[in-house]
Amino acid sequence: MLIKGYGSGPLVPGEALLGLPGFWSNHLLSMCGDGGCVERSVPEWFGEDSADADALSEVLFDPERWPVFRAPAQDGPGAVVVYRNLDGEYGTDYLLTRPDGGPAERIASWDVDFAGTGLTWRELLRIADNPSLTAEGASDPATRLLLLLPLLADPDMPEAASARLIAALAEVGAPQDTVSTAAEHLLGHLARRSRHDPAWASPLSGG
Repeated sequence: MLIKGYGSGPLVPGEALLGLPGFWSNHLLSMCGDGGCVERSVPEWFGEDSADADALSEVLFDPERWPVFRAPAQDGPGAVVVYRNLDGEYGTDYLLTRPDGGPAERIASWDVDFAGTGLTWRELLRIADNPSLTAEGASDPATRLLLLLPLLADPDMPEAASARLIAALAEVGAPQDTVSTAAEHLLGHLARRSRHDPAWASPLSGG
C-alpha cells in the first residue's frame, strides 16, 4: 500500500492485528519505555500475557512488513499510525490525513522518545469519534482512541478523560480488576511528558 506524502516502505494494512492478543500491550506500553513510568507495567492489565505480547511483537516489528493502522475521519482530518520497522531502527510515525486527499503530514514520531506536537484531548476525541463511513480503516471509536493515545500531549486534561479511557480499555478486553490501574498508569505517564503548548497552532488546523 501507499500513503501519499509518506515515502517508501513495505507498508501493509494492520487493522487485522487489532483484535489479536498482545496488540494493546505492545502498542500502549511501548510509550512507557523511556523510563518515565513509576510502576512496572504488565500485559495482564490489558487481558493479555507476556507470551501474547512476545508473539505479536514478531509481527508488529517485522522489517519486511510495516503495519499501518488507519483512522479516517468522516469530516475533517483523520490519522494514520505507521510502524516504521527499519532494520535496527524501529519507530512509530503518526500522520494526519487531509479530507481533500492531499499528502499526509507527519506530526509526531516515537523512537526512543516522543517527538512532535501531539494533540490535545479534545483534538484526539475529534478524530476518534468521527469515523469515516466509507474509507478503509478502524471505525470503532474506542479502538481509534487507543490507537492515537500516544499522541496525547495536553497539560489540562478534563476530569472525564479517565472514565473515557477506562471504558475504551474495557471495550478492547482489559479486565475489570486492572482496567482502572492501566488507565491511571497511561494517563499519568502522558501527563508527565506532556509537551503541548497552548500557543502552538493546532496540527488539525494546518499549523
